[in-house]
Amino acid sequence: MAALSDYAESGILNLLLRGNTNTFAAPSNVSIALCSGVPIDSNTGATIPELKNGSSYARVSLGSPSDGDWDVFTTGGATANTSTATFPTATGNWGIVSGVAIVNNATHGAGQVLFHGKLTTARTVLNGDTFKFNAGDIDITLG
Repeated sequence: MAALSDYAESGILNLLLRGNTNTFAAPSNVSIALCSGVPIDSNTGATIPELKNGSSYARVSLGSPSDGDWDVFTTGGATANTSTATFPTATGNWGIVSGVAIVNNATHGAGQVLFHGKLTTARTVLNGDTFKFNAGDIDITLG
């Protein structure tokens, strides 16, 4: 996953090149949302093709931004999660998961997308399944 959302791109440019700290700040929480399609740059937390809010589906918190939640950045601008992100066990069929979004809000349908991407392999989540990302599975690369 390496695509920055329009929100993140404009926020970074405003912060770094215009010194505008009023439009972009570090989020207090970063969560991952599962999507039935692949999000695009202009999506928000309300417009991503997120799975339906039901059958125990909920976004999973990746924590508040801290050095302990992500690997040290490499010179190529890459990082990965340092702990497992486990979604609740499905109590109904969630359907096909083919994309993900990293958002600045843990509530379904809320917040702004920071990063988004396509899963290497789509997966169908059925009743009783538990979807998870092991440590190191959520890769974010800039550039």
